[in-house]
Amino acid sequence: MAEIAGDEAPTPPPPPISGEVSRHPSTSTPASSGSNKPPLRTTKPGVKRLILTASVLLSFLVGLPFLLKSTKIHRSPLPSDAITALAHRLHSTPPSFPCGLHAVFLRLVPNRYDASLTHRLEQSISAQLQLLPATSTAGNVSVSVTVESAGGCSSSSSNVNSGWQCGTVTSADLVIGDEVFDELLHSAVGSGGGDGSRVYTVVVVEVDDAEGMRVVVGKHRHAWVVGKADEVKAVSVIGKVFAKYFMNGGIEEGEAGIGKGEFMPVGSDGNVVLSFSLLNADPSDWVYDWDFEKIGERILNPVVEALRPIAEINVESQVLYHTPKSSYAYSDDKLGGNVLSMEDIPFFVNSNEWHLDTSISATGRSKVLQFVVYIPSARECPLYLQLPDGRLSKTNAFISPMWGSVLIWNPPDCSLDCKKTHGTRKKMSSQELMETLEIFIGQLRQLFGLKPSYLSQDMDVPTKFVVSEKGFTEWELDLLYRHHARSSLLSCLTTLESLSSLVLSLPRMIVMDEIGRQVLPSTTLARWEPIDL
Repeated sequence: MAEIAGDEAPTPPPPPISGEVSRHPSTSTPASSGSNKPPLRTTKPGVKRLILTASVLLSFLVGLPFLLKSTKIHRSPLPSDAITALAHRLHSTPPSFPCGLHAVFLRLVPNRYDASLTHRLEQSISAQLQLLPATSTAGNVSVSVTVESAGGCSSSSSNVNSGWQCGTVTSADLVIGDEVFDELLHSAVGSGGGDGSRVYTVVVVEVDDAEGMRVVVGKHRHAWVVGKADEVKAVSVIGKVFAKYFMNGGIEEGEAGIGKGEFMPVGSDGNVVLSFSLLNADPSDWVYDWDFEKIGERILNPVVEALRPIAEINVESQVLYHTPKSSYAYSDDKLGGNVLSMEDIPFFVNSNEWHLDTSISATGRSKVLQFVVYIPSARECPLYLQLPDGRLSKTNAFISPMWGSVLIWNPPDCSLDCKKTHGTRKKMSSQELMETLEIFIGQLRQLFGLKPSYLSQDMDVPTKFVVSEKGFTEWELDLLYRHHARSSLLSCLTTLESLSSLVLSLPRMIVMDEIGRQVLPSTTLARWEPIDL
């Protein structure tokens, strides 16, 4: 047993107990040698680490302004105070345009130079203008008077430079006719030394054998009164002609028209397209064409040139087929045709079948005015437009403000018992086309806020108006210029106020520099002064 025990391998010593510390100097370890924590640093950081930390911090400080700049909301400064001042001024003092009135008295009885007479007439006319209703766009009106007779010519001392040439016109020139006398007055007035374009002249011509008085309003910037009347009556007529026609275009109080808060049909880019369309309701009955390029443009070119200072106007034409109306017309044997009442006018235009918006000249901001000639079918021909008082319309046409007009044209062979002609092709005669365009010119005047024509009953004395071949007289064009300038100023003010209110209500809204550059010149209108036309 002892031998067997002696042959066995020696038993290894037991492992040391956890926590037991060896006392051998070569194997001595800290008590925390069993944990994963790094040993604590017993020396300070080196210079390299300090430089690296400082460079990172410096780079952050240098890039911070660029970071703030890149995330900042850009808002170009808008002159809100100037816009407010402009609004206050235009609302308290609406835009006005100074005008001049020059009254000329051509007397039969010779009279010597009398400065008190011209001064008294000047004061009377100025007082008369104060009693009349306020004009739409006129500002301060300067008045001057000239008294001319065989004994000489005297004028009041005034700032109005009318350019009147004494001795050019006499009462004997009335026999040449109103149209020729109108041109004679135009030559007598002259250019007015630069201010004549805004000076209006009213000439009182004394005639012994005249029965009462009559007034003629020329196509330039003057009118004349023929007859024998006292100074009070003459001054009253002069004031009414100037205020009612030269300043207000004959628009009475309460009537819709120029200067009554309506805007002109001009696009925001200053362009207007006049689109003329010939509509054949049913081509199976008849098909009409027109020679618009030859006749229409020749008649409309003077109108386009006259309105060029207001807008750039382009003219287009087209012929459409299969264009029935949307409204209903009833037959009236007493009137001898089919009647369309005014209540059905809003439903006349068939937007589903009338493809009128085919203009190639109109841009995104241009205004297109439609002028439609509607040819009814055989079963609804003739077709008449009935006015609210029961009478038939003389022009058989109507307008839609800011859209255009429609004229119902009944062919010559149209009647209640007419039969289909199976698509016979015909063409409007030159005379028929010219009459149609004359109606359209009158409707164009209405769309611009003027009257289509003037009646002699508008004043308490017989009144005649010399018609211009341009469709618009010079004093009517002055009305349009003033109204367009005033409308543009008010439209500019509305846009500026809306923009300022929007920017102030949205603090984080981006405002580009281009907007600020465009707004700043507009606010110079705050220093706006009366405009001379």
